[in-house]
Amino acid sequence: MNKLFFTLLILLISMSGCEKIDKLTQFDMGYKMTVVIPSSSGINLPFNIFSPDVETNSESTFAIYSTSKDLIEEVLLTKLKLTITAPSNGNLDFIKTIEIFISADGLAEQKVAWKENVPSGRSVELELTQQDLKEYIKKDEFKLRLNTVTNKFLTSEHTIEVDASFFVDASVLGQ
Repeated sequence: MNKLFFTLLILLISMSGCEKIDKLTQFDMGYKMTVVIPSSSGINLPFNIFSPDVETNSESTFAIYSTSKDLIEEVLLTKLKLTITAPSNGNLDFIKTIEIFISADGLAEQKVAWKENVPSGRSVELELTQQDLKEYIKKDEFKLRLNTVTNKFLTSEHTIEVDASFFVDASVLGQ
């Protein structure tokens, strides 16, 4: 009985230690970019807005966490928030629906977020896919495409900040 108890105790301690080590190679990477929706965009017609190229800086970020591109197990988008930054009295109620796609050199475009019936307000968090996006974040840069349908005629351009957060899980000691 003592041997069984001792074995279970050792197993429990070692599993707890592995979880602590695993947490050391799990971290978040955040990116902010700005997009502009021009005035006089059509009503109920889909149109695309592209973000500028977003530098991932993944090599340096991975190095901070003592890991590298080849040790990344999974990258998940955990937050994608849109916030109106201009005009000062702007509101997101002009957006009927929005879909956001990620693309990178040599990779197919992939839908990562969406929102139907965008509520009134200055910011909104979108629904997210649970797709593994590690190949996009491992690239030097990526781009987002916003496919939007508006339900109001815009008399002025609207500037929107896109705030994205990715959860990164890397291998522990290359295992």
